[in-house]
Amino acid sequence: MTDAKQQVHDAARRARVAAATLALTPRAAKDEALKAMADALVAASAEIIAANDKDVVAAREAGTGENVIDRLALDEGRIAAFADGVRDIAALPDPIGEVVRGSTLPNGLRLQQIRVPMGVIGMIYEGRPNVTADAAAICLKAGSAVLLRGSSSASESNTAIIKVMREALAGTSIPPDSIQQIAADDRASATHLMQARGLVDLVIPRGGAGLINAVVSESTVPVIETGVGNCHVYVDADADLDMALDIVINAKTQRNSVCNAAESLLVHKAVADTFLPRVVAALQKQGVTVHGDPSFCAIDGDVVPATDEDYATEYLSADISAKVVESLDDAVDHIRTFSSGHTEAIVTSSLAASRRFTMGVDSAAVMVNASTRFTDGGEFGFGAEIGISTQKLHARGPMGLPEMTTTTYVVTGSGHVR
Repeated sequence: MTDAKQQVHDAARRARVAAATLALTPRAAKDEALKAMADALVAASAEIIAANDKDVVAAREAGTGENVIDRLALDEGRIAAFADGVRDIAALPDPIGEVVRGSTLPNGLRLQQIRVPMGVIGMIYEGRPNVTADAAAICLKAGSAVLLRGSSSASESNTAIIKVMREALAGTSIPPDSIQQIAADDRASATHLMQARGLVDLVIPRGGAGLINAVVSESTVPVIETGVGNCHVYVDADADLDMALDIVINAKTQRNSVCNAAESLLVHKAVADTFLPRVVAALQKQGVTVHGDPSFCAIDGDVVPATDEDYATEYLSADISAKVVESLDDAVDHIRTFSSGHTEAIVTSSLAASRRFTMGVDSAAVMVNASTRFTDGGEFGFGAEIGISTQKLHARGPMGLPEMTTTTYVVTGSGHVR
């Protein structure tokens, strides 16, 4: 066994010991620990920002795009925001022990399906240090220990955040080994984490398509896919075009480097003549490059001709693909071909059209007359999320506390034998 593999396995074994304690820890103790973590993060803002500055400088020197640096950079406001997220999680109901369903069988046995912790969760994620705090807090509240393997681009930031949180736990009844960092200095550590079957119960990748595909392909530990967001906005023939314009601009430009930002615009041919000049001008005013079909290209010479690659791309930048469609069914077919299964939106005043669209697309979330930017655990009222699941087993959509648990059947009898 290599040193790197041994380090990962040793961390996982420590996490299993911590998880056994966490599983029996009452809500009050977990909430006290989360509040201590939040307070410590705010108190250590200067230390965390100093570490983060090293990551940002290194990223700029490496030629990293500003949209990626935006996800990496921290300031006092962002640290306060994710500390507030930790407090919000403390305020949420504890999912552990919740009865999912129950009944008394004809033979008198009492059957209950209850939520229990996953155990040890491995997080493999890219350069967003806020995920470090979010993941640690959600896993802890859900009764699981977490192994955090961030990217090398955020190594200094993640190290500082995890150090602060572990030190905060040392003053509580929660074992500090409930939160551990897996070194990000080489790819092997991620491989060892995702193949630590028997030591790690679940792996969650959070990042771009390359990361997620690698984890899904190489992991021997069960995986929940998250994050890739090729999200669409479809403007229907019966759309309120003022509303449609507001939704498109918000979905694309409110923050374009996140997974629930719109990456593709579809417009019904019946409203194209009126809507296309307005939306192209509005997007360009916001600095967005439109990659369009011939109908969009005819509106403005700065529109870039779109390819199938554009329609399949999660840009995470000030770019959007665009196409005029013949019908709602044509829009649904396009989305089913190119979507990543994250979020789709329809703008329409037709109840029949909205129903056909919501049933036709196959995605984790569907918005009717609302921006794709609302697909978020916080916006849904779940508190901070671990990610947006785009697969169909166990969890789909924003993954809050309930999605971070599994269940056990507890059967109570009075001497029953079969």
